[in-house]
Amino acid sequence: MAGKIDHDSASARLKDALDTHEQVFERFFLARFLDLSFAYLPDAASDEAKEVCRLTFPVTDMLRNPQGALHGGIMASAMDISMGHLVAKVAGPGATIEMKVQFLRPVMGGTVTVEGSFTRRGRSLSFMESKLFSEDGKLAAHATATWKMPG
Repeated sequence: MAGKIDHDSASARLKDALDTHEQVFERFFLARFLDLSFAYLPDAASDEAKEVCRLTFPVTDMLRNPQGALHGGIMASAMDISMGHLVAKVAGPGATIEMKVQFLRPVMGGTVTVEGSFTRRGRSLSFMESKLFSEDGKLAAHATATWKMPG
């Protein structure tokens, strides 16, 4: 279980987010505060090129719930961000209409990887999914969502 949050580390993370954020994709405050790193790629495991937004971030003490695991709200937010940034990358800013999250296992530490992708892309609505993996590559959470496409 996680101990008390280190004041200096938390202050430094907050200061960095405040100093470096911009109200643009990839650099908005929450992305900077969570220390998200972004990559856009085709899915190498698929025969067809599948658009993916992959983000990674470290599990820090200030992101843990009282049981010491990565907080579910942080997991859901990261999955929503992975889908939203992919929509923005391929079509412009969209909006989450609804999202369902299934939490499969706790994430206790390390670096988390999140991958957002389309399951069906339409002109006005798209269906998406996001998967969150712990550092050992195990699926820890899965989200499905409906997105309003720009336009």
